[in-house]
Amino acid sequence: MNARTEPQLLQALNNHHLDALEEETIFILREVAAAFERPTLLFSGGKDSLVMLKCAEKAFGVGRIPYPLLMIDTGHNFQEVTDFRDQRAAELQAKLIVRSVEDSMARGTVRLAHEGESRNVHQSVTLLEAIDEFQFDALIGGARRDEEKARAKERIFSHRDSFGQWQPKSQRPELWTAFNTKLQPGEHFRVFPISNWTELDVWQYIEREQIALPSIYYTHPRQVVERKGLLVPVTALTPPRDGEVVVTKDVRFRTVGDITCTCPVESLAATAADVVMETLVVDVSERGATRMDDKTSEASMEKRKKEGYF
Repeated sequence: MNARTEPQLLQALNNHHLDALEEETIFILREVAAAFERPTLLFSGGKDSLVMLKCAEKAFGVGRIPYPLLMIDTGHNFQEVTDFRDQRAAELQAKLIVRSVEDSMARGTVRLAHEGESRNVHQSVTLLEAIDEFQFDALIGGARRDEEKARAKERIFSHRDSFGQWQPKSQRPELWTAFNTKLQPGEHFRVFPISNWTELDVWQYIEREQIALPSIYYTHPRQVVERKGLLVPVTALTPPRDGEVVVTKDVRFRTVGDITCTCPVESLAATAADVVMETLVVDVSERGATRMDDKTSEASMEKRKKEGYF
């Protein structure tokens, strides 16, 4: 047998690592299908949900994913992402359900403190309304433990009470793959199949599987202003403030969400391989580097999660 070169050995080790993560994710996705009556997969069109959807495609096949996709739309999402969301759902012949924060506002269940307030936190209300509407008993999400400290406290199968609330200090034991899926009426689970993935794992998997992403994940010129250490995109929803200087920079988005709280980073990465190389040397989490609403505290995010946030 020919001896492998060092790059070949590194690639083999990397594939083994990604194979193990993929296998775990597929197992969890199938476990949800077997254990629950009305599950749904939260799908935003972002990179993490696209990786999870690729695993679902491998688990069940095109046109055979046994649960609908659910998107909670703030009405302030990047058009490139929502267009891609619709395209990918159509390719997989999957049912896509979209529920809007704006509809909750029209019903009066969401009230903004002021017109410019971010709607991101209010997705919790719309999500809980969708759960009640469709009687979902399990919601599969793409959150990862390395994103920030509050999410690191989640189990893979994370119980929610009849009010949709999370109690981090009274979670059920989770030993190996012995998941506790018992529910009382009105309760549900949030399930996180890629909990054990990191941002680097996600990008290595995207590169290996050649997963298509919305274009804003890669370098492109964009007008921005510098604000509190972040690059804020200049849009109709996020105009420059007095004294701020608008500049055009080559940027990409590490994570995508509501326009009013999502910032790009300066980058020339044009491919998944380029992003992998950048990710190897970053020392700030993607949410810490790009989300204005996460520049507060772990306690703030934990409070939002207790109230039903993703």
